[in-house]
Amino acid sequence: MASLEQRLKNIDKIISQSSEIGRHVPARYNINPGADLHDKSKPYRQKTFGERNDNNKPHKTILLVGETGTGKTTLINVMINYMLGVKREDKVWFEITDELTSEQMSDELLVQSQTSRLTIYGFYLQESPIDLTIIDTPGYGDTRDINNDKEIAMSLLNLSRCDNSISEIHAVCLVINSTQNRLSHRQIYIFDAVQSLFGNDIAENIVLLFTHSAGQSPKNALMAVKVAKLKCAENDKNQPVYYLFDNCQSESAEEEDEMIQKLSWDRSYKGMENFFKFVENIKPKTLLMTREVLQQRNQFEAKILNLRSRVQEVEQKHNELKQTKEALKKNEEYVKDEKNFEYEVEVQYKERVDIDPKRWRLTKKATCCTVCEENCHYPGCWWAKDLSWCSMMKDEHCTVCSNKCHYSKHVKEAKIYESKTKKEKRTYEDLKKKYNVKIYDTVSVATKLEEKLKELEKEKIKMVIEAFHCVETLELIALNTDSLHTLQHIDALIEKLKEINEPEKAKTLEDIKKRAGEEKQGALGYIKCLLRKK
Repeated sequence: MASLEQRLKNIDKIISQSSEIGRHVPARYNINPGADLHDKSKPYRQKTFGERNDNNKPHKTILLVGETGTGKTTLINVMINYMLGVKREDKVWFEITDELTSEQMSDELLVQSQTSRLTIYGFYLQESPIDLTIIDTPGYGDTRDINNDKEIAMSLLNLSRCDNSISEIHAVCLVINSTQNRLSHRQIYIFDAVQSLFGNDIAENIVLLFTHSAGQSPKNALMAVKVAKLKCAENDKNQPVYYLFDNCQSESAEEEDEMIQKLSWDRSYKGMENFFKFVENIKPKTLLMTREVLQQRNQFEAKILNLRSRVQEVEQKHNELKQTKEALKKNEEYVKDEKNFEYEVEVQYKERVDIDPKRWRLTKKATCCTVCEENCHYPGCWWAKDLSWCSMMKDEHCTVCSNKCHYSKHVKEAKIYESKTKKEKRTYEDLKKKYNVKIYDTVSVATKLEEKLKELEKEKIKMVIEAFHCVETLELIALNTDSLHTLQHIDALIEKLKEINEPEKAKTLEDIKKRAGEEKQGALGYIKCLLRKK
């Protein structure tokens, strides 16, 4: 621990490197970053303070997640002041976060600020006893656009793949308002979304940080955590590991509030002291399993969306076959007399259309296969220039499109394929050439059509099984095995499994649905309600 004289020297030095925010007590200063990188080619914004050049100094990586408005921004600054040894009697407060929070921004500024979904703070000042990397995620549960939460997961996946310096996490901090008194459908959704980010190896690194605390045990909030079956680190009494914080250290203190302010400061200091003891002793976890979980979830959703398109295509082919058979029967005399004839059928075709710019704040591009004419990843990898990095790719080939094409056959543009139908006039001569039938034979043509239909059915069955295997994999590796992300699509997959005569696989999914319970079914209703408002 630094002496009083050294501590005051350190504070004066940091003040000299900072910009003043306010002159009240405590005086607020924003530490000037050495670098503030906002590279649009990367899935995050990076702010660096100092230089990491002491290999002997401990380095810890911390990830903060939580609901919008819980006070994650303030907690980051509490961490920084604790690391710098700032005391209440110093009457100063340092900040490294942006002054405006998402709650204070206008919608226009908020959209601009979210062009990088994550913010990474690299805190490497000499005055700090350890080096810190803090990954700050945007708040969950913004009712203006539920798809923002999907983009948080996408950004974390892309971060884990493109930045080798962030290969492991010491602590995942779930920030919760201590005044939380009941488990609403919205809160279930938020807890579920946060847990759905991680592999099952990281539970013991997850801790609860309760903000806006008055000092007493947050019994109601802890009960909500228990009911939600939230998995996290536990103490020797099998209770969740948590720490208490009050979020008013930087607020100006009037004389009559002196005692309250002191209690607030001491509470947050103790909470941070105990938190960093936990961080010091916990073994970090790599992001390998978490990366696999996020990738499997992305692929599962993409396969389900593509499956719907494939089912529509098969149904349209059935309709086309039916109309063709009717035309052949109606014109049977022409066939017997070896005469050509014209008929009309409704056919499906694909058309590239512009993505609605209002639909997604960030993901205004889709990864599409130009060979299969399918939307392989929509919303797609908004940051990746090289499509081999797309989470739909494995061994440089797509895991979603029908032909599993090479990534080079894909494009990322602000367009998607849409299936449409139109009336088309055909001749029997054209039909014969298309299916390589050399004589006028109604049976031969119909047989060829049936064969084509069977090929499409096989492709559909293959996609159904692939989607099921995604769920199986998630059951093995995910922290949250009955995620709302999976439950959103599980009914459709159960239906398709029954259609292809896979009752045992369908039962496996039905068991997952039952295990999720009524609480998550209510949260599903909450999600659907938000999506209807879009």
